[in-house]
Amino acid sequence: MGLLTFSINVTVDGCVDHQVGIADDETHAFFTRLLDESGAMLWGRVTYEMMESHWPAVARGDVEAPPSMREWAAKLEAQPKYVVSSTRTDFPWTNSHHITGDLREGVRKLKDATPDGVLIGSGKLATGLDRLDLIDEYKLLVHPMIAGHGPSLYQGGLPATRRLELLSAEPLSNGVMSMHYRRAR
Repeated sequence: MGLLTFSINVTVDGCVDHQVGIADDETHAFFTRLLDESGAMLWGRVTYEMMESHWPAVARGDVEAPPSMREWAAKLEAQPKYVVSSTRTDFPWTNSHHITGDLREGVRKLKDATPDGVLIGSGKLATGLDRLDLIDEYKLLVHPMIAGHGPSLYQGGLPATRRLELLSAEPLSNGVMSMHYRRAR
């Protein structure tokens, strides 16, 4: 069974707004490495639609982008993408699949079928999956800024405090910290 790893950009004050943070070669290389090391992506509908509206065009070369972003887009294009949605059933982006039915069972089956692991990059969905005790690891890029607004991590709350074990903490040259945690058992 593969691990389910929650990975996202977050500011010091917990903001996960995709328009806040440092989007440079180094941060894109971080996420490209994560894609290389995993077997699939998992998103909620809102994140899927945000990604679908931009990255396929970058991968095709329809949008001007630096090489690091183009590499990320190409790898994302090829990666299996799984989407949890109760309101949308058609996912035409290359290699996209819909998870239907019971969320816990659907994600467990995906983990079982993906030995290289699954990356989740949706904050709301991660909260729901954490409530179901399905997330194994967390790889966060903590950006050196205070956004002063939301959306924020775990905005919907969890039923109890989640204890984590630090596996690594590495600064990037741009001031971002790469933090790798796993659930303490």
